[in-house]
Amino acid sequence: MDTPRAQRGRLERHPVLAIGRDARPVRFSWEGRPLEARPGEVISSALIAAGVDVFGRHAKDRTPQGLFCANGQCAQCLVLADGIPVKACMTSVTTGMQVRPVVGLPALPEGGDAETGPVAVREVDVLVIGAGPAGLAAAAELGAAGVTVLVVDDKAVAGGKLVLQTHKFFGSREHTSAGTRGIDIATELSAVIAEQSTVELWLETTAVGVFSDRRIGVVRNGRYTLIAPAAVLVATGARERQLPFPGHTLPGVYGAGALQTLLNRDQVAPCTRLIVIGGGNVGLIAAYHALQAGIEVAGVVEVRPSVGGYQVHADKLRRLGVPVYLRHTVLAAHGVDRVEAVTIAQVGAGGAAIPGSANTLAADAVLVAVGLAPLDELARQAEECGMDVYVAGDAHAIAEASAAIYSGKIAARRILATRTPDAVSVPAEWEDELARLAAGPGPVGPAPLPPAGLDRYPVLRCTQEIPCNPCASVCKRGAIELVGDPLRGLPRFTGDCTGCAKCVAICPGLAITLVDRTGDPERPIVTVPFEMDAALVEAGTEVLACDGDGAPLGRFPVVAVRRRTWQDRTALIDIEATRATGDAIAGIRVRDPHDLRLVEARPVGSTPEDVVVCRCERVTAGEVRAAIGSGVRDLNEMKGMLRVCMGACGGRSCAEHITRLFHEEGVGAADVIAPTTRPLFTEVPLAVFAAGSRSP
Repeated sequence: MDTPRAQRGRLERHPVLAIGRDARPVRFSWEGRPLEARPGEVISSALIAAGVDVFGRHAKDRTPQGLFCANGQCAQCLVLADGIPVKACMTSVTTGMQVRPVVGLPALPEGGDAETGPVAVREVDVLVIGAGPAGLAAAAELGAAGVTVLVVDDKAVAGGKLVLQTHKFFGSREHTSAGTRGIDIATELSAVIAEQSTVELWLETTAVGVFSDRRIGVVRNGRYTLIAPAAVLVATGARERQLPFPGHTLPGVYGAGALQTLLNRDQVAPCTRLIVIGGGNVGLIAAYHALQAGIEVAGVVEVRPSVGGYQVHADKLRRLGVPVYLRHTVLAAHGVDRVEAVTIAQVGAGGAAIPGSANTLAADAVLVAVGLAPLDELARQAEECGMDVYVAGDAHAIAEASAAIYSGKIAARRILATRTPDAVSVPAEWEDELARLAAGPGPVGPAPLPPAGLDRYPVLRCTQEIPCNPCASVCKRGAIELVGDPLRGLPRFTGDCTGCAKCVAICPGLAITLVDRTGDPERPIVTVPFEMDAALVEAGTEVLACDGDGAPLGRFPVVAVRRRTWQDRTALIDIEATRATGDAIAGIRVRDPHDLRLVEARPVGSTPEDVVVCRCERVTAGEVRAAIGSGVRDLNEMKGMLRVCMGACGGRSCAEHITRLFHEEGVGAADVIAPTTRPLFTEVPLAVFAAGSRSP
């Protein structure tokens, strides 16, 4: 069985998302060519849907630029919209908009007199910056206590990264909606906020600066307003770390959030064959999302000897036929105006590529998922200005969204404890729950043996302690219990199964199957979860089944496909197995993992010294090393010499790479002077400050 391969452009089908087709298109143009966008769609998604990858060429070397982060953190997607340079990933298409590429330094239109007016000041008890899981959970807690709260977020829809997550979440079913899809958790949290009379939500609003008078400037609908909060809660999330390698600036190299934004928010497929770099949860989940959209995932490349994410995520990819290349690294991405191939190689004990081990794989996209860094600049500046600051979610510590929800609730309680005399303190069990949610995965153990002597039973393939209890919570008979810790313990079946299969459907890791031998013991029925395109798996067809490690077991007939509402868009496939294979079948294969599609080896094309470490200004590692060798220890001096940390990202990406180069050159962190930060976190047209805000 093969899933339909995605064509680049708009998604036509998806196993979880409802595909939008009825909206009246918004007409605009690209280089004079008429195109169509969906209402509210950002420029970058509309262009990629139309097959446009190159949005412009860099002023320094005329290399192509395209979408990378889709989160406003870089400026690789810069375009001219009606003559004004804008970030394509943050700017919605409007009717008649004329969009053109930026080639070199754009010539700006002549402006007239700027509109002027007073700057409005809005006082509020608590300003929450970020409407993701932490920010929304905190606002709900504060609003329930009657505190006046203003929540601001730079996106058009609340929910943060939740709106990109089509998979079911781990954690506690009772407290963090585990077993529920991220897109639905976003809807639930937003609904709670809408019911709070003291909570106001400003979307498409960017916090741009923190000032010494304890006010925070925000831009909303092109108007500038100062917020004067008694307390500020920073829940701005995280940014994705970048990985410099030859070709990493090519269009078609995406951060995980960018790919998920295109696929799951805007329903656009930017590629047909993908290589994923990084075996943490972010990379593993994004690879799964690509498969759901019909994109072929040629492999997950992880430099360590084991994946850093949950083992169940890696296992379900292997069962779907995706190879996971452990102890491998990426050497280069190849292409002219976009990615055409990727070279990977094995690494030795020291992390260096083993000579002669390189292979070049066909791919038209690379997903970089090598970790996250907290977006905490605003919090640090607020503290420097003497504000009462609290931080929650990934801005405080990188963890799963379930932990971010608890982090937001706890931060809200801490705010309440300082402002209301009868406030309830943070419950000790909340702190304990957060610690367990935020803890990393435990070691991987052996798979438990299926129960003996029973005719009907679930096979539980959880082999690693992670925070997850939906299977135990959903079983009406209490036939599944967690051994040891009630949240992180491994599940165990206790021997009384009705065959309802609710545990199979709710498991976020798709790690449970149901074996039923009550009919013909020689031909047991095995129920497996399936979240790919279930239209291809109909009763009477045959499927290639595989075991928990992804090894094929043979082809077996499908006797039924169940798609009921309570299954929450997870199809349950009933397969007629054999006595020997019933307990072993864990999933359905969708492609041959040995189909590597190797192409002719390509030279890396540049040395490590040629690799760009500052994307905004195209500064190479060699230039930075030369400056370090000449005695530069102050990043402010290096800014003046090379223009590092001066681009649109504000140094949020390149500073980390430059710090690593100092370390490699033997310069200790104590000897390096960090760059001076400025109040503005993002670019703002000067006319916005001149006009002020007519109303709050």
